Amino acid sequence: MESSPAFRPAKPAWADAEAALTACLILGLVVVAYLPALTGGMLWDDDAHVTKLSLRSLHGLWRIWFEVGATQQYYPLLHSAFWVEHRLWGDTVLGYHLVNVLFHAAAAWLLFVILRMFAVPVPRLPALIFALHPVCVESVAWISEQKNTLSAVFYLASALVYLRFDATRRRSLYSWALLLFVLALLTKTVTATLPAALLVFLWWRRGKIEGRKDVLPLVPWFVLAAASGLFTAWAEKHYIGAEGADFSFTFLERLQLAGRVVAFYAGRLFWPSHLMFIYPRWTLSAHDATQWLYLLGVIIVVVAALVLSRRNRGFVAGLLFFIGTLFPALGFVNVYPFRFSFVADHFQYLASIGLIVPAAWLIWYALRSIPPGTALKAGLFMALPLFLGFLSSRQARDYRSSVVLYHATIAENPSAWLMHYNLAVDLGMKPDHIDEAIDEYRATVRLKPDHWEAHNNLASALLKRPGHADEAIAEYEAAIRYNPDYAAAENNLGVALEDVPGRLDDAKVHLERAIKIRPDYDAAHANLGTLLLGERISLPGAVTEFETAIRLAPTVADYHYDLGNALSLIQGRLEDAVAEYRKAIALNPDFAQAHSNLGVALSHTTDGAGEALAEYRTALRLEPSSAQIHLNLANTLSRMRGQRDAAVSEYREAIRLDASDAEAHYGLGLVLAGASGRSPEAVLEFQEAVRLNPGFAEAHFCLGVSLAINGHPIAEAEHQLELALEIRPNFEVARNALARMKARNP
Repeated sequence: MESSPAFRPAKPAWADAEAALTACLILGLVVVAYLPALTGGMLWDDDAHVTKLSLRSLHGLWRIWFEVGATQQYYPLLHSAFWVEHRLWGDTVLGYHLVNVLFHAAAAWLLFVILRMFAVPVPRLPALIFALHPVCVESVAWISEQKNTLSAVFYLASALVYLRFDATRRRSLYSWALLLFVLALLTKTVTATLPAALLVFLWWRRGKIEGRKDVLPLVPWFVLAAASGLFTAWAEKHYIGAEGADFSFTFLERLQLAGRVVAFYAGRLFWPSHLMFIYPRWTLSAHDATQWLYLLGVIIVVVAALVLSRRNRGFVAGLLFFIGTLFPALGFVNVYPFRFSFVADHFQYLASIGLIVPAAWLIWYALRSIPPGTALKAGLFMALPLFLGFLSSRQARDYRSSVVLYHATIAENPSAWLMHYNLAVDLGMKPDHIDEAIDEYRATVRLKPDHWEAHNNLASALLKRPGHADEAIAEYEAAIRYNPDYAAAENNLGVALEDVPGRLDDAKVHLERAIKIRPDYDAAHANLGTLLLGERISLPGAVTEFETAIRLAPTVADYHYDLGNALSLIQGRLEDAVAEYRKAIALNPDFAQAHSNLGVALSHTTDGAGEALAEYRTALRLEPSSAQIHLNLANTLSRMRGQRDAAVSEYREAIRLDASDAEAHYGLGLVLAGASGRSPEAVLEFQEAVRLNPGFAEAHFCLGVSLAINGHPIAEAEHQLELALEIRPNFEVARNALARMKARNP
């Protein structure tokens, strides 16, 4: 690695055979190495980066650029690239993976062009090492990290053009280089280190830095870099959540961390073993002398490189590039991933070049005695890149799916609570894996007790298993204890408490608290409305809550359906209920219960019976095994002239589907009681209804009357009427019938 490399402003790099051959070689090897990941699915936060529905329009593209918070991170050029890619192939993941591979190969080729331009020995070797090194797998196989590969292309292209400007002093080249630098910043802020890297490169070339010639042209670059870095640090804190106890470190701890981070990345680069998606999070202690050894080692290496710089500046230049490019990830600035780990392979994607180039020079130096052009020398030069490509291919297998990646990470790092949590979320979406999801959520809260989202999700998973209601409620309470402003847990706890005898008031309190925390929480408003409706606590209150939910989320069919149910119970609001059911159906034509309840409402309107029957038929086509829909149809048929047999058939079908439905037995009893010669059957149906629901006052009344009509002992009949009055003391019809019965049989 020459101390003063010669500049070769030759013809454009793409115009000669060597560059073209190198481009093909790099691309081919990278594609082969990443084949296992190309058909992989989306991982972790990929769905937050691939353009979401609300941003897929031209207005969405405007929001990407001019609305901070519209995307997960304010990297507008990156998200514009995702926007274009989504226009081309939608959610098909192969396209995103291929683009990432292409960008990575392009970055490696640009590295080759820069090194060749300055006559660095065997420039193809460091380019191939960078292209195939397994520490790059995380950046290339993970769709979200297109921010790394795309920004690297702009970063290296900007460096290439600027270095040509430095040699020629052509203003047009300076403008193009500056533009490419801005594009890099708009893709990922870590590229803010480029102006400092350029000064290091210029020092490597000339052995000195001249203020007017070297520093002054880069002053605007440093200003842009500083502004970009400060803005990103602010966004990490206010939009991503890089604040709190997980980020509370003293300056000495951060200094200690910086030394360990540099040592870690260098170690993984030279010995890429046990690479993983999330590494164990270290415990920092400024009082632990052993932890200062990492920083001491880094200082010793830097000093040694400075001493050697008198003979060869390349090593110290590479080291300065490596450490300087890592600076945003050294711990002096909070970044969200520090919450679960202080290091990640994708953090050293660009920085790795600083050590790869000197290492490649050492390989060339060690093999310089072998005659050039021999098969042996070519084979030795290709051995390391090919071996690294093999390791990358193995590493890429872990990126075939999120579940594979999470399992692979947990196998290497069992303490990775985030992977346990993410795995639990994935498993929880599959009904057959709910028990495994529960185990993973439990592992998460064991490793990180204050993970309120895990407590909340664990509770929701437990409720899917019979007999775990008490444990689920305790988990919701734990989530709220760790985060008192957690509206989702308050809402979920309120819903869970509705099913606990005697806890209805508590349920109402938690739902109201969720709304107080988040007034725009439409689901909490709807759930409070359901509570108020279910116990007839306040029908007007239920209507108000459902109307609020609809105002907040007008396209949710369930809210219109719920409002229809509430309105149908309020005198004079039946037409309004019909209108809401129709809105629910317009939003979701396959909403069987909405069709059924619309039928019920229409059956109580003038001339609505015919349309009601059509709604019931639609509902049964959608859900033919719904006992409730058959029951609703039977109830309507029972009130229509000439439809008694059809009503009996529907009641029997409802009972066949759900023999425990007391209302179906009661309805069938009513129809049978009105049919000539079938009263004894009616007695049996009424008896079954009161057996299933002893608190069913109307069924007791009808049973008493039927017993009397069918010649059963009068005491039995009177007993049923007395039970009806016990349940409903104001049941005047039953009181009058009992009085007449006693008068006839004193």
